[in-house]
Amino acid sequence: MAGNLKWYVVHTYSGYENKVKANIEKTVENRGMQEYFQDIRVPMEEVVEQKEDGEKKVVLRKIYPGYVFIKMVMTDESWYVVRNTRGCTGFVGPGSKPVPLSDAEVEAMGVEAQVVKFDFEVGDNVRVTDGPLESFVGVIEEINMEKRKLRVCVSMFSRETPVELEFHQVEALS
Repeated sequence: MAGNLKWYVVHTYSGYENKVKANIEKTVENRGMQEYFQDIRVPMEEVVEQKEDGEKKVVLRKIYPGYVFIKMVMTDESWYVVRNTRGCTGFVGPGSKPVPLSDAEVEAMGVEAQVVKFDFEVGDNVRVTDGPLESFVGVIEEINMEKRKLRVCVSMFSRETPVELEFHQVEALS
């Protein structure tokens, strides 16, 4: 069953995203259809807003207002559950035919967090394996898990130079 799980996008009335998510979850539970629905998301991001008095506050904002992402197995019954949820105007796709997102789209849209195997720590010595600094050796100064980037201090022309690299561009020194 899990092999047929794909991400679909559903269009909702503006402001109804969380209601649609909750209603689908409730219907899935009531009908015992959990095996058809793995995940329902309203992707959010943290944004710093500046108020009129100059004060800044962090708020959560919908990345795709009016859309809900559902990882599900598409059957007549699961389609019916989603399609008949209040506030839902239909699946995204030509002629309202549901079209699943490709893996590339899922990754590009940040719908699903990518699991990164990463076992480095600040202070570790690494070798650059990719890019213009390939084969240079350096020390990790900073790790940014969210952006999947590292700041590595490499020794160039007898001086230490900090460079920003992506996780996949380094390997541990054995």
